[in-house]
Amino acid sequence: MKDKLTNYDVIIVGGGVIALSITRSLALKGVRNVCVIERGEFGTEASHAAAGMLAPQAEADSADQFFHLLCRSRDLYPDWAASLKEETGVDIELDLTGTLYLSFSEAEQRELDHRFEWQSKANLPAERLSIAEARTLEPQISTSIAGALFFPRDVQVENRRLVASLTNSVHGMEIEVFKETNVEEVVVRHGRVAGVKTNKGPIWGSTVVIAAGAWSDITGALKFPVEPVRGQMVCLSAKPQLTRHVVYSSRGYLVPRQDGRLIAGSTTEHVGFLKTVTAGGMKSILENAAEISPAVEKLPILSSWAGLRPRAPDGLPLLGPCDEIEGLIYATGHYRNGILLAPLTGELIAGAVVNGGFPSELASFSPNRFKFASVTESQ
Repeated sequence: MKDKLTNYDVIIVGGGVIALSITRSLALKGVRNVCVIERGEFGTEASHAAAGMLAPQAEADSADQFFHLLCRSRDLYPDWAASLKEETGVDIELDLTGTLYLSFSEAEQRELDHRFEWQSKANLPAERLSIAEARTLEPQISTSIAGALFFPRDVQVENRRLVASLTNSVHGMEIEVFKETNVEEVVVRHGRVAGVKTNKGPIWGSTVVIAAGAWSDITGALKFPVEPVRGQMVCLSAKPQLTRHVVYSSRGYLVPRQDGRLIAGSTTEHVGFLKTVTAGGMKSILENAAEISPAVEKLPILSSWAGLRPRAPDGLPLLGPCDEIEGLIYATGHYRNGILLAPLTGELIAGAVVNGGFPSELASFSPNRFKFASVTESQ
C-alpha cells in the first residue's frame, strides 16, 4: 500500500465488471492515479455468476428510460469487444446470433404479441415466428410452444472472459490494485470525501466511486437499500450444441457457449448473503430448461453455482454523484443487468469524474432519489 500521505485522484470500491469498466474508461481518459479496492478477487461475485445475456428487447414490457439505457449499452458492445481484444488479446466471445423467446400458452403469446407490436412501432428489430418457423430455427425446442419472437440484436457475451479481459486491461495500465481488502468506511471531512478506511489501513483520495455490487451499502458513508438477490445457475454439457441461439421462456433460459457448455437459469431468491446452491433451485431450473427443450434431460450436469445480484428497491441502478457528499459517486444496483450495462456505466461514471456533474436526462437513476441516513463526519 502506498504511503498514507499519498492521495489518489480516484478510489474505486469494487472489483466486478462495473468497477473494472469504470477504471478502464478513466485510464483511457488519462486518469491513472487510481486505485481499485476489492474485498476478494476480481470478478468472483455477480460478474462470475452471470449468464452474459445482452437482451433488453426480450425482457422489456415498454420503451421507458431504463429500456433505452439498456439498449444504448448493448449497442456499444461490438466496438467495445473489438477494442478489448486488440488491447488485451482476450476474445470475450460476443455472440451475435440473436435471442429466441418462446410462449407456451395463449396468455404468454398475447404478451409476446404486445411486445412485438410496440417494438415494431418503435422501429426495433423483432420478428414474430410461427411454431414451424421457430422449430426450423431451433429444431430441439419443445413441440408444445404456442409461438415465438426472435430478437436479432439481443446477443450474449462470455462474462468470465469479459472479466479476464478487463482485468488484463487494468493491470496493463498499471493501475494500483488492492485485493482481499475490505472497505469499512468512507472518510468524510467538511462535506467532502477524503478517502476510505480499510481493514489494512486508510487510503486517501479526493473521489470515491462505490461499485461494490451487493456489498455497496456497508461502506459507511450513506445507507441506502441495495439488497442481495440470489440467482442459481446450472451448467450442462451439450456437444454438439443443443441450440445456436439464446432461448428464453417466461420461466427460464438456455445460453449456449462456444466450448459446448449450456447455461441454464435462473432463480430469484431473497435470502440475504446466503450464496449456496439448493436442490430446490436446481430442480426448478432444470424443469424450466426441459420445458424449453426436453432434450435437456439427457445432458450431463457439469457444475452449478449461485451469485448475489445487487438490487435497489425500484430495480433501477444507482448512477452518478451524491448530492450530500462532494466527491462521492455511485455505480451500483445493476441487479440483473451488470454485464449488459458495463460499457455504458464505465463511460458515464468516468465522464462524471473528469467533467463533473451527470447527464440531466439520467436523473431517474441518480442515487439521490433515495432518502439517505444522516452523514457523520470522520475524524
